Order: sequence, then structure tokens, then C-alpha cells
Amino acid sequence: MYDVAQIRADFPILGREVNGKPLVYLDNGASAQKPQVVIDAITRGYAQDYANVHRGLHYLSTVATEAYEAVRGKVARFLGAAEDEVVFTTGSTEAINMVSYAWAAPRMQPGDEIVLSLLEHHANIVPWHFLRERQGVVLKWVAPEPDGSLPAEKVLEAIGPRTRLVAVTQMSNVLGTRVDVAAITRGAHARGVPVLVDGSQGAVHAPVNLAEIGCDFYAVTGHKLYGPSGSGAIIIARERLAEMRPFLGGGDMIRDVSTDSVTYAEGYARMEAGTPGIVQQIGFGAALDYLMGLGMDNIARHEADLRDYAQSRLAGLNWLTVQGNAPGKGAIFSITLDGQAHAHDISTILDRRGIAVRAGTHCAMPLLTHLGLTATARASFGLYNTRAEVDALISGLELCHELLG
Repeated sequence: MYDVAQIRADFPILGREVNGKPLVYLDNGASAQKPQVVIDAITRGYAQDYANVHRGLHYLSTVATEAYEAVRGKVARFLGAAEDEVVFTTGSTEAINMVSYAWAAPRMQPGDEIVLSLLEHHANIVPWHFLRERQGVVLKWVAPEPDGSLPAEKVLEAIGPRTRLVAVTQMSNVLGTRVDVAAITRGAHARGVPVLVDGSQGAVHAPVNLAEIGCDFYAVTGHKLYGPSGSGAIIIARERLAEMRPFLGGGDMIRDVSTDSVTYAEGYARMEAGTPGIVQQIGFGAALDYLMGLGMDNIARHEADLRDYAQSRLAGLNWLTVQGNAPGKGAIFSITLDGQAHAHDISTILDRRGIAVRAGTHCAMPLLTHLGLTATARASFGLYNTRAEVDALISGLELCHELLG
């Protein structure tokens, strides 16, 4: 059974108070809290088992290397991918920049196109703007429907003869919209176009099977998956990995170096230069173990219950607007209050009650512009949140309306 009280006990920070009130943490879309097993893995990694990985022959180096490399298999199991397709990164931002620099830049000509949606996080926008600025690449934008949904066929209709890549989120961090990335991948591949999926939100809230999705690139970030910041991975199909030039130069990504030549390592090793975030990735692996132990299906059901309950409670507040209501959306609610109430004021009032929400543009300025907004207050739920915390949010919003309405 999914025992949310027991799960909450696994997260030390959830027992603290903020401004004299029990913490209600509803900023999971930005970064999730860490269970004790992750904290313990990090502590052990530094206190008992730390050494640099790879090539060291002494005991600690062997222990650290084995723990670090074991995470590659955990990422593969968690996402339904092949282990030799897993490239470690510091998170989705580095991952997508890696694809932009190492795969897209060498094969893009002026006038070539990248298809994007307006649901994207800046991490899946700015790296493509680099190519627009530097190489004359054209960005083709696909707008969501009025309810926030993004039909696969609408994305596929934007593909033209000069489209070289489709880059799309699996789940909007603002609206909670879930995107059918498998259908987009099938349609794009039928047109000979590779697909990058930003799984930063998608992988957190429901099971992912990349063998079924079939995309060429899939990025995840550890800190949203209840792991440490500075950890993450990108899954790169073998065919695409073979096409990529090295992203960074240094140790680990080479085979031989002389004064007049360099030979690069094969496969994922070519993309992993220098001393990595050893303990961060070990902590990431502990987080994935924790999630797989709970079961992503169980987490998805729990969060769906929270979503439905929150939707029913929010529907009773006729002075408030929730942005986006796509069918099957995730438990993310971007809220505006009618009148002049600013999202920052809403967040400040909620914070006085110990309720943590995010206020601003959520690194999705093109979407906010499309919606005609400058900011929203966003409540994003995770595996440890409860219906009682939904009630606390509603009570806090009623106070905001009383003070700001």
C-alpha cells in the first residue's frame, strides 16, 4: 500500500516549520526534497568512500567507481533504456546544450528548422536560440490549444522539408500538460526527423519506457527526481551518439593524446569529460532506487488523486483562474487571482503560512507571453504531498483573496 505518512517520514525536511507553521512544500516543479536514503548516500560517499573514479587501482577508487558506474544501470532500468545509451550530465540544461553543440550544430545550415512547442522550459529553448543566432537556424513554434493541450498531430504538421529536429517537453512545468511524445516520435521518424524529449517533469510523475517512446534524445535532471542538484543524464540512441562530436575536452573522454593528435573514447565515454559529479550521481542512483521501490505507477495514482482533489477545491473559487486544463494533466497548478494581485504577493502571503509555491515566469517566458501573463503562482505536487496540504493551499488562497482581491 502507498502509505503517504510513512513516505513523509523518509524526508527529514518535511518535519520542520516555516514562519511558525508546518512546512507545506508545493514547489516540486522547481526542485524536489530529498529522502534520508539520498542524504545518507551522499554522506557515505564523502565520509567513507570518496576517491576519483576510473583508472585508479587503489581500494577507494575501485569502490567509488563501482558505485558511480552502477548508477548508469539504474538510470537505464528506470527509463527502459539501454545502459550504453546513458550519458551522465549535471542535469537537463547541460544535456540539451550537449545535443545542441555536439549533434545539431555540425549538421545545421542556415534556413534549417527546429520545431519547438510554446510549452518548453528555457532549458529546451535557449540552446536552440544559440543555433538561430550563430548559424541562421529557424525556430518553428507550435502553440498549445486553449485548454493547454498539445496534440501530436499539431506538432507533426509543423514539420517541413527543412526540419532537422523536433524538441518537445513530455510535461509542461507550468500547465501540467502531458504530451504524447511517443506519437510525435513515430510521426517525426516517419518523416526522417529525429526527436529530443525533455523529460525533466515527465519522468518524475509517471513511468517512462523509452523502448516504447523511441525518441533519439531523452533528458532527465536528478534534483527533480528527489536526488541531488548537479546530477542527471541524457539517453542518446546509439545511432545519434555515433554522430556526435565531443562536447567538452579533458580527461576520461580520450583514448590517446600526443602533441599533435588526439583519439577520442567510444560511446558515452566520449561525452563525459573530466572528474564528474561522483557523489552527486551516487545520490541520484539512491533516489532512483527509492522511486523504483515505491513504484512509479503507485506514485502516479497518488498524484492523480491529489490533482483531482485540488481541481475540485479550486473550482469552487470563482475569483481565481487556473491556467491550462488539459485532459490527464499532472498535479501542477499555475494560478492567477482576478484583479491586480501579483503572483509575488500571493507567494509572500502563502509563505507566511508555511506554504512554499513558486512565483514568476517559471523559465517559460514564451508560454507566459502566449497566455498574456507576466507571472503566475504555481503549486506543484509530489509523491509526499497530501489532501490536507491541498486544503492548506485553498485556505491560504482565500486569505490572499481577502487581502488582495
